[in-house]
Amino acid sequence: MTQPILAIQNLSAGVEGRQILKGINLVIRPGEAHAVMGPNGSGKSTLASILAGRDGYNITGGEAIYCGKDLLELDPEERAREGLFLAFQYPVEIPGVNSTYFLKAAYNEIRKHRGQPELDAMEYLTFVKERMKILNVPEDFLKRPVNHGFSGGEKKRNEIFQMAVLEPKLAILDETDSGLDIDALKIVAIGVNKLKRPANAQLVITHYQRLLNFIVPDFVHMLYDGRIVRSGGKELALELEETGYELMVNRAAVPA
Repeated sequence: MTQPILAIQNLSAGVEGRQILKGINLVIRPGEAHAVMGPNGSGKSTLASILAGRDGYNITGGEAIYCGKDLLELDPEERAREGLFLAFQYPVEIPGVNSTYFLKAAYNEIRKHRGQPELDAMEYLTFVKERMKILNVPEDFLKRPVNHGFSGGEKKRNEIFQMAVLEPKLAILDETDSGLDIDALKIVAIGVNKLKRPANAQLVITHYQRLLNFIVPDFVHMLYDGRIVRSGGKELALELEETGYELMVNRAAVPA
């Protein structure tokens, strides 16, 4: 069987003495798209943050193996160089930093890590314009500071463009549908779908089923009170939307 891109076993973690994740088990293989759904406070963004290596969280148990390596032992920069990408719920603005130079530096760091030669300015510009055509991204995105002065939809679209350039092995989309109208949501989802490959994988974290109308997952997991309490196919998302989280948990607790 193909080696998983990510294998999480009994992962427990918290912040400031409060336990948030209480034993997460999840396996993601190449070519798969997984969705994690759950109510506020269930631990969705905590899971994304821990996988990306954000500071402030205490790992109290379990492991996360990424492409055969102990993910939790890698610093955030190493995780990025190894091909892990996090699309933030609220993308960060970086005033004064040109998007072209920012992305070129990041892309060449990944190439160096892989033992590949860096692209010069002309090679990079040719490559990045090809990426822009795939996602129909306007060229002025490259001339603007990173996310500065962008609308909410433009920020999310810009992150998907960054994902297209960096070509991650595992893309984690943390509530990327937050604050998007339906048109912006479709644009982002189309971009995500175009970037799906047999060798990469996606972990989509969301409150709502509507995003999954456009990014169709292979597996859906319900996260509740720090645990994955139910998993299934894409039909589980529809059931959650119709039933709600509380009733679904109560049903799961009743013996068959």
